[in-house]
Amino acid sequence: MMHTVTDAIYRDVPRNPRGQPNAMLRALYREHLADPRRQTTRQGLWIAVLVYVLFSISDLLLIPDVASITVTTRFIISAIMLAAMEWQVRRGGSADAIDATAALALVLAYGGWVSTALLTAQTEIMSYYMVFGAIFMMSIGLFFNFSFRLSLIASAIIVLLFFFALLSFPQDEQVYKLTFGIFCLSCFIFTSYVNWKLNHERYHVFLNALAAKARQVEAAERGEELLRLSNTDPLTGLANRRAIDATLRESWRKWQSAATPFAVFLIDVDFFKKYNDYYGHLDGDRCLVRVAGALRDLSTRHGAALGRYGGEEFIVVVGLNRDEDVAAFAEVIRGAVEGLALRHEQRRDGTATVTVSVGAALTKDGSAPRVEKVIHQADRALYSAKAAGRNCVKLFDPDDPNNSDDSENIAALLKIAIAQDLVSMVYQPVQDLSGGQTAAVEALMRLRMLDGAPISPSTFIPVAERTGAIIELGQWAIRRACEDILVRDKALVVSVNVSPLQLQMPGFAAWVALTLSEFGIGGDRLAFEITEGQDLEIQSSLLRCISDLKSLGIKIWLDDFGTGFAGLSWLRLIDFDCVKIDKSFLHGSGTSKGAVMLTDIVTLARNIGARILVEGIETEEHLALLHRLQVDLGQGYYLGRPAPVSTMRARMSGYARA
Repeated sequence: MMHTVTDAIYRDVPRNPRGQPNAMLRALYREHLADPRRQTTRQGLWIAVLVYVLFSISDLLLIPDVASITVTTRFIISAIMLAAMEWQVRRGGSADAIDATAALALVLAYGGWVSTALLTAQTEIMSYYMVFGAIFMMSIGLFFNFSFRLSLIASAIIVLLFFFALLSFPQDEQVYKLTFGIFCLSCFIFTSYVNWKLNHERYHVFLNALAAKARQVEAAERGEELLRLSNTDPLTGLANRRAIDATLRESWRKWQSAATPFAVFLIDVDFFKKYNDYYGHLDGDRCLVRVAGALRDLSTRHGAALGRYGGEEFIVVVGLNRDEDVAAFAEVIRGAVEGLALRHEQRRDGTATVTVSVGAALTKDGSAPRVEKVIHQADRALYSAKAAGRNCVKLFDPDDPNNSDDSENIAALLKIAIAQDLVSMVYQPVQDLSGGQTAAVEALMRLRMLDGAPISPSTFIPVAERTGAIIELGQWAIRRACEDILVRDKALVVSVNVSPLQLQMPGFAAWVALTLSEFGIGGDRLAFEITEGQDLEIQSSLLRCISDLKSLGIKIWLDDFGTGFAGLSWLRLIDFDCVKIDKSFLHGSGTSKGAVMLTDIVTLARNIGARILVEGIETEEHLALLHRLQVDLGQGYYLGRPAPVSTMRARMSGYARA
């Protein structure tokens, strides 16, 4: 409606000042002025009646012979018209009707007075006294807010009454009649013109005010739309990060002030980059829209706030107060996306549909200073869910080393670890089981706190992976292993664990080549261990990096084989020089089932042509079993514990090659 009114305003009088006003705007104008006109006309008539009655004094002074009649007439007409006015007001009469009543009152007031005043014998005085009749015309045109038509009609009637009164004067006073007639006509024309201008200006003031209001409404609507757009994710239509952050702050405020708990769920689409790369960004967008739709339906049913937190990550905020309810709702979220059955054929984990990993956190610590605390906890839980194989849910557990508050301190510590000499290397021998010689040593990183307390690799390595600190630490480890072992000729080969982030880093192979050149070391003396269980997606860029590393002579080992889900795919795509079988298979070989599993996995690894290394040799029985299985290499506390380089002797000439 407002847009129609605005269009009408812009089409109306400003473009064609002499044209007919738009009918709709004229109706709005009358409606807008209806109540003010009622009040103004009512107040105006009361004031006019008061002045009209007060002029009784001039009747007594100027025409005393008929003053009793004129004064009585004044009071009678005043009383009747005021009574009619109040009756109409009380019964809710229209503004037009009330204006007509007031105009009639003025006409009757003039007619009643002039008809009785002409009965006076004071003809000369009356001839001058009649000039006050112009006041009635001016009051109609100027004192009231009558419409131009009503004002013109009422004023014209008063003019006719004036000329009728002039006819009653003697014929010999033609000059007088002409003069006063011209005066009356001039007053009529003047007041009519002024009334027309006033009505015209009032209408244009109304139009300007209406246009200003319309522009204000349009500006408010545009502002609301801009605010909505600024708070909405353009792809999915969900609340964006800015909007959901505001929701989080409000939930946090209620939690702090009224102890109203809530839970935060971070939802990440599994292997979405691989989906995007294979199906294309357009289908990737469609996938996110479908996932967003499923989450929206779920959130609406449970009264939850939902938003897109970035990329393929979504966030849900809902009022819950028990861990059991949080875990159940997280599973509902996971199941809702899995239920879409969206094809994802590029996954390497045996699942061919789009799934999500869910990390959840529930507000518990009322002393926490900021809402970011619970977000950080949900993020840690999501990291744990992805590390556990994805397509699962994890609730924040403060007892989980990956979720403990100490990880924040560790993340900060890792930034200064190299500069403060808090990180070091130890080396564990790898033995050639056929000849009993040391074939290689494995470089293992160690970290300590500022007070010297050690930190387990199982604690700080995941933090380094998550924060990206592993890039710098990994480069430091490679250089230190070369300096400690190869430059000093402590062993023929040193193996170093490499992170997926390092392999995916552009120019990593070139950096390794420069490092080998700097130390004057051949690439065949360096081995890189890739852990099967790590979050590593096999991409063409990664395969090229491994190919470039192998062209330098560097050996590629598969670490912890059998613990993850991607090992078989890796064995098919990557030509590993050595396969390290996880110690859990050796330690479980005490049962018949465990012995069969160890035999089968050794056979599988042997069939691809790679050398076989079994970890976890801790007893003579372990060593004897591996001899029977004809395993190539062994590692474990029974053969040698990790030790700093200072305790190692230089290698002997008969060392076997790994």
